[in-house]
Amino acid sequence: MRVVDTSVWIEWFIGSPLGRRLAKEMPDRPECIVPTIVQLELAKWLLRESGEDRADQVIAYTQNCIVVPLDTPIALLAAELHRQHKLATADAIVYATAQARGAELLTCDAHFDKLPGVAYFRKPPAH
Repeated sequence: MRVVDTSVWIEWFIGSPLGRRLAKEMPDRPECIVPTIVQLELAKWLLRESGEDRADQVIAYTQNCIVVPLDTPIALLAAELHRQHKLATADAIVYATAQARGAELLTCDAHFDKLPGVAYFRKPPAH
């Protein structure tokens, strides 16, 4: 089981070199966990970058994965992880979802590097 972070979805959708590499890391939908906060972040990005039709298609795709809403146990764990690791709220929720589900977090966001249970793929430096 893997939680796929927003950063990975975006790289995959834009077809970047990193995204093509991450495509091999993406779990099949029955093994792919999508926190609702990731759906929110994806919808915001897609509406801005690609329009409503594409946003609808992508969110429909994620709904065929394991969608995990923010509930009280995850919120409390996220608060603790925020305190321990100085994560932003959304990142703490994503990481807490992975921890609560015993899943690995697939990400290319550097602030998750070296945290337990994380598969981190570094983005190449911007030119």
